[in-house]
Amino acid sequence: MLAKLVFDQKNGDVTKAYYAEMNKKGLLGQLAVALFRAQKRSTAAKKYRKGSWKRDAYDVTNWSLSEICRVLNVMQAFEMFFSWGWKKDLNTPGYEWVLYVETPKGQASFHSSERLNGPDFNGEWKPIPCSEESILDFCDSIWDGKIEDIPR
Repeated sequence: MLAKLVFDQKNGDVTKAYYAEMNKKGLLGQLAVALFRAQKRSTAAKKYRKGSWKRDAYDVTNWSLSEICRVLNVMQAFEMFFSWGWKKDLNTPGYEWVLYVETPKGQASFHSSERLNGPDFNGEWKPIPCSEESILDFCDSIWDGKIEDIPR
């Protein structure tokens, strides 16, 4: 519930404070922040018509995708395995690379113009629940300390 409240509001200081608290929760918190930020900026970018705000929102989204990959690669080194990776979607020219992350609360996916660091994804896109819902539920479970066991 808290993640949705932070997601929907527009006060940057509130969002930064949320990120700071989540980052204190270790690698899972860092992953949650990167997923949350990517989703929040992607959602904002889709609302902007054109110009620097839209471009800036997509720049932050792309940076967040690199952070998701960085954290997941570190997690793998500690044998904290999530199913994740990159797959091409030929139906979205210009943004044909898709990053998929299977969280304990559902799948998150993001289109990108380029493939970043990470493995191939062997799974399939799951439209339900949507990425936003999966990410917010994942964030709340970490915030509350009720995350299910990480697959190993």
